[in-house]
Amino acid sequence: MADWYTNFANSGFGTTLTKQLGLPRPAVLRRYEPGEPLLPGPVIIGSAGQGRLRDTVAAVLRDADVTVLSPVAADGSNDGEKLGAVVLDATGLTTPADLASAHDFLAPAIKRLRPSGRVLILADPPQDADSPAQAAARQAIDGLVRSIGKELLNGSTANAVYVPEGAEASVASPLKFFLSGRSAYVDGQLLAVSPADVPTGEDAAKPLAGKVAVVTGAARGIGAAIAKVMARDGAHVVAVDIPAAGESLATVANEIGGTAFQLDITASDAPQRLIEHLRERHGGVDVIVHNAGITRDKLLVNMDAARWNSVMAVNLQAQLDITQALLDDGEVLKPGARVVCVSSQSGIAGNRGQTNYAASKAGVIGMVRAWAPQFAERNATINAVAPGFIVTEMTAKMPIGTREVGSRINSLQQGGLPVDVAETIAWLSQPGSAGVNGQTVRVCGQSMLGA
Repeated sequence: MADWYTNFANSGFGTTLTKQLGLPRPAVLRRYEPGEPLLPGPVIIGSAGQGRLRDTVAAVLRDADVTVLSPVAADGSNDGEKLGAVVLDATGLTTPADLASAHDFLAPAIKRLRPSGRVLILADPPQDADSPAQAAARQAIDGLVRSIGKELLNGSTANAVYVPEGAEASVASPLKFFLSGRSAYVDGQLLAVSPADVPTGEDAAKPLAGKVAVVTGAARGIGAAIAKVMARDGAHVVAVDIPAAGESLATVANEIGGTAFQLDITASDAPQRLIEHLRERHGGVDVIVHNAGITRDKLLVNMDAARWNSVMAVNLQAQLDITQALLDDGEVLKPGARVVCVSSQSGIAGNRGQTNYAASKAGVIGMVRAWAPQFAERNATINAVAPGFIVTEMTAKMPIGTREVGSRINSLQQGGLPVDVAETIAWLSQPGSAGVNGQTVRVCGQSMLGA
């Protein structure tokens, strides 16, 4: 599936027509391809406040073969050179007055961004501030990065990472994700990292090599895309879906060299059946992706109990039951495990006619947040991904007006693709993402709906 209007607007005739009619022309986004460089151009790193992360960031980028420039070379030779990314180290802010240096660095640097460029801001968490003034300066980053995301053009994105003292080792993974093509449809988002035991020596091309990953709802759509990306990154994928989808499930599993496992995840014995399969066939599991989900839309006043209960059972209760069973088992979930749960923009912003769906997806976010400390004790993580409008066979059946509005009301002016959700989930599944825990990452192109 693809966003038809984006493809049309960037065709020869479409480009001419959209210019003549004054219509928007969404950019063709830079998406990840194996073997491509992290960035298509150099990066500059600036500071606001004391900036304790600048050297760390520069070292990570140089190790990834990215050229790091000073804001302006002494001889002026790089002044005006087009940039792949702009990184601002805003750690050490003490008062709102310190934000002036953020403006002084960002304003000229952003003008030099290439198409599909990246802006990334690193800052201290507001809740750790020593004074109201410091908290205000740190919280200002939230409004700053979201607004930059709405101003950028040509497929560029802006995001931020809150990095508390002691979590410096956790920076590398989100830094590389947000600057890469993997984050093509992640825009205007703020992520917090925490101190963690981050492994080194990860294979950039196959970060999931040797891992066993379960993906529920894998027979089609976003689930199939997740399975394919996880396999591309080296994982052996156990593709799970209901027996009625068995043929499609087998096709996906065969294509990626994975294993198909037919299972109704709402059955009372589903958690134990899955655990037994993983123990006997694979010796345990490293990654669980709770992707399976259904919709049964109706206005709340017209919704019957069956619609409400079925959505809650698939979208929320099954995730709770399976995850709890894995934790209780104590063995099948391997050390350093990753659990990624699929929520939704509807769970953050709500949606007319989807009270059951939105409630279930909001519940996923609460579940992830509550479980994060317990997972951290096991050196494991649990996170959520909240997709916005993603172009799938299901959305293609929507009325054209609803579909077009849904796909355009974001900073990138286009619908996302299933691979965009899959790339974010695969990143959260990597060993190097150990410092990302209890977070919800929106994959929505910075939708105008919700936070």
